Amino acid sequence: MDFTPLTDALSSKSYDKISDICDELMLKFAAEGISFQDEWPYAIHLLGHIYANDINSARFLWKSIPSAVKENQPEVVAVWRIGQKLWTRDYAGVHEAIRSFDWSQETRALVAAFSELYTKRMFQLLLSAYSTISIQDTAHFLGMNEDDATNYVMQQGWIVDPASRMLTVKKQQTVTEQKLDSSKLQRLTEYVFHLEH
Repeated sequence: MDFTPLTDALSSKSYDKISDICDELMLKFAAEGISFQDEWPYAIHLLGHIYANDINSARFLWKSIPSAVKENQPEVVAVWRIGQKLWTRDYAGVHEAIRSFDWSQETRALVAAFSELYTKRMFQLLLSAYSTISIQDTAHFLGMNEDDATNYVMQQGWIVDPASRMLTVKKQQTVTEQKLDSSKLQRLTEYVFHLEH
């Protein structure tokens, strides 16, 4: 079996392409009648779907994985634990599931990239949902200890009140660019001219 497209994507850190590549390779091998169950990189395939935030596809893949693979490859089960936490919206549990397993060399970089991406997603969620939030809750959502979470959000301009242990969320400025329509400007000029005369 030729996994070159997958190894190329992993080495170039094109993690957003992993799930599609794995799906295509799986279909190709199945169409060619190649038995691949024991050799298939299920952990990476599941992580690819999780990285792409496609939990439904990860669930379907999990259900199709043979029970022998689930019993003999603890890393596949560990990846699915992340998927389960995402499915149930157990935000802190996602970080716990990531930290609770000693990832193999093949998956370590992908897990680290997902962890970083997930932290950014959680930060954006906090940014859009809160104007103030406790340090404890922020740490919970970001999967960090309270000091690291406070430092992380302060770098984004949030303000900490040490007495109340609350954080004031700094909303990011959204820049909207208005385009000048020359016909509207012309009509406005004519209107102002008409009013003046």
